[in-house]
Amino acid sequence: MPHSKYEHLVTEMNAGVGWRNLADDGLSRDPTRDVEITAVECRVLGGNFPWNLVTVETDAGVRGYGEAFAGPVSEHVEFLENGLVGENPYDVERLTEHMTQMLSGLAGGEGYSQAAVSGIETALWDAVGKLTGLPVYQLLGGKFRDSVAIYCDCHAGEHLGEGDDDPHETYDPAVYADVAEAVVGEGFDALKFDLDVAPGNADTATRRLTNAAVQHKVDIADAIRERIGAEPTLAFDFHWSFTVETALRLARKLEPYDLAWIEDPVPPESADAHRRVTAGTTTPILAGENLVRTEGFLPFFEAGAIDIAAPDIQKCGGLSEFRKIATVADAYDVPITPHNVASPVGTMASVHACATVPNAFALEYHARDVDWWDDLHAGGPLIEDGEIAVPERPGLGIDLDVGEVNDRLAAGEEPLEAEG
Repeated sequence: MPHSKYEHLVTEMNAGVGWRNLADDGLSRDPTRDVEITAVECRVLGGNFPWNLVTVETDAGVRGYGEAFAGPVSEHVEFLENGLVGENPYDVERLTEHMTQMLSGLAGGEGYSQAAVSGIETALWDAVGKLTGLPVYQLLGGKFRDSVAIYCDCHAGEHLGEGDDDPHETYDPAVYADVAEAVVGEGFDALKFDLDVAPGNADTATRRLTNAAVQHKVDIADAIRERIGAEPTLAFDFHWSFTVETALRLARKLEPYDLAWIEDPVPPESADAHRRVTAGTTTPILAGENLVRTEGFLPFFEAGAIDIAAPDIQKCGGLSEFRKIATVADAYDVPITPHNVASPVGTMASVHACATVPNAFALEYHARDVDWWDDLHAGGPLIEDGEIAVPERPGLGIDLDVGEVNDRLAAGEEPLEAEG
């Protein structure tokens, strides 16, 4: 019986694109590094997003952990496993290209399936780090910093109210200010809020805001700045909700509040739309969480469409692909602050990646409302005084609590066995 419903397609048909088969065809190496992948699996944890925990098992008894972006990634992992079992995990770059090649007939070089590639690639680096005794950042070429600054995504206040059409009552600016004050008190000196909220009776299909809706959002920025002062870094996320015209109306009115950036003001497909917004305001414009691979970012860099790039390392193609994106961004004088809505696994992978490039100045933390986030791993809290230290231990440098992981699995997921 086939191991998987995709086994014939992948192993016998080479995923339908057989000429460029990047599978190991007798590559030689020192026998001490003769290791094989025995399984690749994905389990979903029920966090504030569905966290896709990817595992790579080896015949050396070493397990690598990675994380793929929230969404239906398990099917992609099952597909790719057929082309990875029996391969040597040390060949991370080749296997990453091999995975993208296997997915190419499914538009895998530019779509969501890159999330699966990202999660598996991260798990490969973790496994190789454990096999060699080196931290992932060292395998990637070394570090620029000993810790990575973390900014806290505060969502939209405390999601006050239910069913109220008045945005001032449902999303009171004073509540945003309360949350901002609390987050700064927790040690964060950088924070972000969602500002694509509570349109009242607006026709959302038009992606336009009334003057009253624009003023409500200005009131939120004003309340936060008045409460926390001018020093903490403050940003707002528009979640690609608006037209260029509306994004500019709002961005210009927010200019007096010295924002670090406005995130995703317009839909992600058009570099030119972003360029028009970027050119029309003094507030920096950030985007990139919906782009994958260097090819997806290049039109935005070439057009001067964004001031700051935000690739999601659990989606964009993995740690090595992130480094390529960062290198091209640096050539265009664009700094990086990765999007991150991950569990501790994806977060620590992102910390390693950020440490290895010169232009990554901060990393997002999106789980303040998940009180068991740190319970997933051994040891104390990862974030201290608004930073995460770059680990020196092998691999990602994080020990998962398998029992806690199993307690937090989404419905229908198979338990993870303890290592060894």
